[in-house]
Amino acid sequence: MKPIQSKYLLFIAVITLIIGLLAGFTLGSNFASSRSSWPVFFQAYRILENHGLRDLPADPAIEYGLIQGMLQAYGDPYTSFYEPVQHELNTDQIEGSFGGIGVRLEADQSGQVLLYPFPDSPASKAGIKDADILLQIDGQNIAGKSMEEIQALLRGATGSKVQISILTSAAGAEKQISIRREKIPLPSTTWHIAPQEPRLGVIDINVIAASTPAELERAVTDLLSRGAKGLVLDLRDNSGGLLTAGIDSARLFLAEGIIIKQQYRSRDVETYQVEEPGPFAEIPLAVLINHNTASAAEIIAGVLQLHDRAFLIGSHTYGKDTIQLVFDLQDGSSLHVTAAEWWIPGLEPPIQGHGIQPDYPVEPDGSGESSSRELEMVNQLLFVKE
Repeated sequence: MKPIQSKYLLFIAVITLIIGLLAGFTLGSNFASSRSSWPVFFQAYRILENHGLRDLPADPAIEYGLIQGMLQAYGDPYTSFYEPVQHELNTDQIEGSFGGIGVRLEADQSGQVLLYPFPDSPASKAGIKDADILLQIDGQNIAGKSMEEIQALLRGATGSKVQISILTSAAGAEKQISIRREKIPLPSTTWHIAPQEPRLGVIDINVIAASTPAELERAVTDLLSRGAKGLVLDLRDNSGGLLTAGIDSARLFLAEGIIIKQQYRSRDVETYQVEEPGPFAEIPLAVLINHNTASAAEIIAGVLQLHDRAFLIGSHTYGKDTIQLVFDLQDGSSLHVTAAEWWIPGLEPPIQGHGIQPDYPVEPDGSGESSSRELEMVNQLLFVKE
């Protein structure tokens, strides 16, 4: 073929491709509103609209329902859709802090929402008292709203203001208060010395957030200063969180070795390992797990077990070895898409479908005594009887 003909055909191919992409974009952008794209759906919609006993839900409920239906057909259990309120609260939890006024919400028997300010919080400084009744947020009545919706309305950018209307618990008078939001920590980690064993520090991690590694360092340092000679990490009912935070948390307790490998579609395998000995690599350690220990929490438990760094006590974990990317949508909702998988090299059986197996099984018996039985076992494993 002559060079001039090759260039001409290449030019035509490029123009065709561009036209195709533009057409696809145009069709895609109008996909949800085009009746020709959804003939069966709109036929069913009209039938329901004309003959259904109840009114059709208002927007965006139908659009959200379509997304949920699409994900159900997609068939991946961890690819999920979060509505705006759910997305905001989930993001706050994973980030470990949020812009807010520092109050606990509680509903009384009549359905009124009561406010309980944290000490030294913006709400407390603004004069909010325990059991003040919340009526409005920025002019919106809260009647009929869920606790999640109310929490989301109270939260916002640090430094921004929110105006609330309350009914004071003392005088019963309605009052308008403007409060500037501040950064409110949302701890992922709590800790204490075991009451029956002053040598044992107990660290409860409820989610793997961005703040978890730093919180863990503070917890261990504090417990050691109070006389702890061994530690137990309680990862029961921890459904995971940020993968990188899980890796960094595990690094605190390891001297060397590979933590995980991960792979995204059509990409090379990536390896995460211990780069330098962790500050707590020599402290006697145990980990509590159960069926609800999942994802990034399983990384911590699994790698500590593999490197003979900790005893695992409890029941087998959930078995989630995939990574989700979070895509923010234009209305504040989000789509969490399974995009990669991870594994701990050398750990058998594989986590998917099996979970991590405990070294010392302790199944809950429904009596509420599982914690004491597990902590007793921790003491026997970590401390030599004198």
